[in-house]
Amino acid sequence: MDPDVKYRENPVVKKMDNDLFRSIFTPELKYLIEIFSKYNYEVRIAGGAVRDLVMGKKPTDLDFATVATPEEMKKMFDAENIRMINMNGEKHGTITARINNQENFECTTLRVDIATDGRHAEVEFTKDWLLDANRRDLTINSMFLGFDGSIFDYFYGYEDLLERKVRFVGNADKRIKEDFLRILRYFRFYGRIADDPDKHDEKTIEIIANNVDGLQNISGERIWVEVKKTLQGKYAEELMLKMVDCGISKFIGLPENPNIEEFKRLKENKIPNVEYNSITLISALLYTPEDAFKVHERLKLSAYERDLMYFIMKSKESDQDFDKLLTFQQMCMQTFVGKPKDVKEYVEEFLKFLCKKDLYEKLKEWEIPRFPIDGATLKKHGCPSGKIMGVIFCRLKEIWAKNEFKSTSDELLIELPKILNELNIVDGKQVKKART
Repeated sequence: MDPDVKYRENPVVKKMDNDLFRSIFTPELKYLIEIFSKYNYEVRIAGGAVRDLVMGKKPTDLDFATVATPEEMKKMFDAENIRMINMNGEKHGTITARINNQENFECTTLRVDIATDGRHAEVEFTKDWLLDANRRDLTINSMFLGFDGSIFDYFYGYEDLLERKVRFVGNADKRIKEDFLRILRYFRFYGRIADDPDKHDEKTIEIIANNVDGLQNISGERIWVEVKKTLQGKYAEELMLKMVDCGISKFIGLPENPNIEEFKRLKENKIPNVEYNSITLISALLYTPEDAFKVHERLKLSAYERDLMYFIMKSKESDQDFDKLLTFQQMCMQTFVGKPKDVKEYVEEFLKFLCKKDLYEKLKEWEIPRFPIDGATLKKHGCPSGKIMGVIFCRLKEIWAKNEFKSTSDELLIELPKILNELNIVDGKQVKKART
């Protein structure tokens, strides 16, 4: 514990007593409380759930902190015939109890970090609530809540929450160096808590900027979880620009000098009351499809996210008429990326990217017309089954789209021999070309 860190000697700041607080007491939670009480182990609600309740929000899940060690919890739950799941958490001090086969409760032993490397911490168990609160990242996440409604706040997180301030526990530089991911968590929680898009503490921002190099050793998956949540929250664009100002760009896969002009264009012209995919927002900071692949290499995006980002960047480079609905209807037939069922969603996101409100709303309502040819018809006309039939379907659908979806079955079948010839299909079989 740093000697210069200011903390409360008496941490109880308020007693919560309202319908929201009472609503969390399910029969399963009451049973969990009874068990800990029976074995004389103190347990409290910890972290985010406390923050949400203070803000008047019902928490999505409850996490618990306790003086009981993992071994003591296992012995206790075994004695009460309580099933325990996800035992991988035990090495971090977490035991997950499943009560009545209805609810899971993560219960973590109080701990202190005795060694950190910027990514992982070596921990030691403690029975001191102050020391456990001191190891947490932000003051608003370091509070505990007793089951009698007592809010335990050692580091003035309660006041910070009421004032909508995001502040590190104790020394910000030290907290960040313990886990550099806390840089991104700062921005995520700023978007969740703050009531002004640009009311950062300048000293905190300076410390963040001085530590961004530490992000290079954080996994892309962990980085993307935080960045995505920031982009899904309030002030997404303002916070992304602030991150860029801090020099974070290249450590999260973006160009070292991102496309700020394009991003500001999107920010200023966003379609109102429409939810943007996080990928659509971050794509505005890129220049080329190659940039999209670099982002994927760093962040390890899902296949859907990767394909959406590539689709946006590839489409942006095209010379099509972006003022016509037909252009985007035809795009829905493109097959160069993504699963066919996803492509219309990609096109809708691209329209959001372009900020084309009227065209977006029209395409959203548009249903792709029924394609006039089925697989049985193609087989009758010499098309082999399997993956190659999918390729032929795609080729014919592209022709159909170019003809404004007006081509009949007979008109499309006229195109089939040419496609079969291009694919080297003879007598219903694809013939491999001889090597030269």
